[in-house]
Amino acid sequence: MDVETRFSLIKRNTMEIVTEDELRKALEEGRKLRGYLGFEPSGISHIGWLIWMYKFKDLVDANVEMILFAATWHAWINDKLGGNMELIRAAAKHVARVLEAIGVNMSMVKVVYAEELVERVEYWEKVIRIAKHASLSRVKRALTIMGRKASEGELDFSKLIYPLMQVADIFQMDLDIALGGMDQRKAHMLARDVAEKLGYKKPIAIHTPLLPSLKGFTRMDTQMDIDDALSEVKMSKSKPEEAIFLIDDDNAIVKKIRGAYCPPREVETNPVMAIAKHIIFAQGKKRFVIERKPEHGGDIEVYSYDELENLYRNGSIHPLDLKNAVANELIKIIKPIRNLLQNEKDLWLDLEVISHSVTR
Repeated sequence: MDVETRFSLIKRNTMEIVTEDELRKALEEGRKLRGYLGFEPSGISHIGWLIWMYKFKDLVDANVEMILFAATWHAWINDKLGGNMELIRAAAKHVARVLEAIGVNMSMVKVVYAEELVERVEYWEKVIRIAKHASLSRVKRALTIMGRKASEGELDFSKLIYPLMQVADIFQMDLDIALGGMDQRKAHMLARDVAEKLGYKKPIAIHTPLLPSLKGFTRMDTQMDIDDALSEVKMSKSKPEEAIFLIDDDNAIVKKIRGAYCPPREVETNPVMAIAKHIIFAQGKKRFVIERKPEHGGDIEVYSYDELENLYRNGSIHPLDLKNAVANELIKIIKPIRNLLQNEKDLWLDLEVISHSVTR
C-alpha cells in the first residue's frame, strides 16, 4: 500500500487530524507507527462506538500497529458500573469481539488492560511529571473527556487524576498516534503540549465524529469548545432510551429509530441522518435503498451519502421512509455482531448482567 493510499484510508471519516502534515511525514519516512484507542469499559457498546471501531480497522488495514487499551482503572475512577471492577473487566471483554465481528484482523492488534500499566513505578512517575507541567484549571477543563463537568473535580479529587493518567497512558505505551472521538481532544492536546516539555514523543491525534443522541439537539452553545459542545449531545450508555446498543434485537432497533428526532429537510441536527453518514456509508457502502409504496413514488436507490443528503434536504424523502431504510440497514450491521456475542454463552451472560446493572 503506497503512502497516499494509506494516508487517505487513515483520514477518511475523521473530524480532524492534529496534524495531517505530521502524519504524512511519518508515512513518507516509512516509520513503523504505533497507535491506540483507549476505551472506558462502562457498559454495552452502542452504535456510536462503531465510528471509532471502523477507524480502528482503517488504521490496522493501513499497517499501523494498533493497541486496544481497556481503561479499567479509569472506569473505576469515573464510577462506572458502580465501581465494581469485576463488572468493569467483563464490560471490556466484548469490545475486542465486536472489532473482530466488523472485520478487524485481531492477530494484528495488541489488547492491553490498565492493570498492566499501573503496576509499574515509571508509569506513576509519568503521572506526576505530567501533573507538574499542567495547571489545575487545565486539568479541570479536561474532565469533559470522561463525561464530567469541570466543577465535578471539586467533589471527588480522584477525577482530577483521570486526565493525567490518560496522558501517561500515551507516553507509557510510546505511541505515535492517539485515536479517539472528538470528546477526547483535550487529553490529546494536553499530551501534545507536555510532550515537548518532558521530551516525550508528541502523538498525532486522530479524532472521529460523535454520534448524537436519538433525541437530537436544536443548537450548540457557541461559547463552548467544539469538543465540549459535541460531548453534550452525543449518544451515551447512561441514557439507554436515546441509544441503540449492539445487543438490541431487530424490533428494538426499529422502535428506537422510529422514535428518533428526524425533522423534515433538516440534516445538521438530525441523528438519523448522522447514522446514515457515519455508520451506514462509513465503510464505502455503494447502494442504499429507500423503500416506498408505488403510490408514494416507488423505491429510491442512493449511491452516496451526499446524494442522500441532497434528496432529504429538498424534501424528496419523507422522514418515516428515511427511518425505515436506516433501521433496515442498521439491522444488517448489528445482527452479525449480536449473533457472534450470543454464541459465546459466558460472554452473553456477562453482557446481560452489565446491561441490567447500567439500566436499573
